[in-house]
Amino acid sequence: MATKSFEKMVEEIGSMSVLELSNLVKALEDAFGVSAAMPMAAAVAAPVDGGAAAAQSEEKSEYKVTLKEAGSEKIKVIKALRVVCPELALTDAKKAVEEAPTVIAETAAKEVALKMKKELEAAGAKVDLS
Repeated sequence: MATKSFEKMVEEIGSMSVLELSNLVKALEDAFGVSAAMPMAAAVAAPVDGGAAAAQSEEKSEYKVTLKEAGSEKIKVIKALRVVCPELALTDAKKAVEEAPTVIAETAAKEVALKMKKELEAAGAKVDLS
């Protein structure tokens, strides 16, 4: 019986937009006093020889894309946001821009994250990749 309700929840979550998912995560964090962020591992001292090479080889492959500020050209930013996130409805894109800072993507591949950042910054927004 519980499996059917889980399947229904998964189906409903699957039909949500990125903005709706972000708001859901925030609501769950607030309701249960938890964080969805991955815990940071304790920093390990880098070896003296080859430390820089090791740091370069561990380059991130996924990024969290955050719209920090919309800038003065909000309409251009809304249009750009709809280009990089076509699943966003116009009202969701407008809300995301007006409520910046807003997480646009929790985990985006490096190429996708860079494309999003480039498109949004070209429209006048400030974007953070983390």
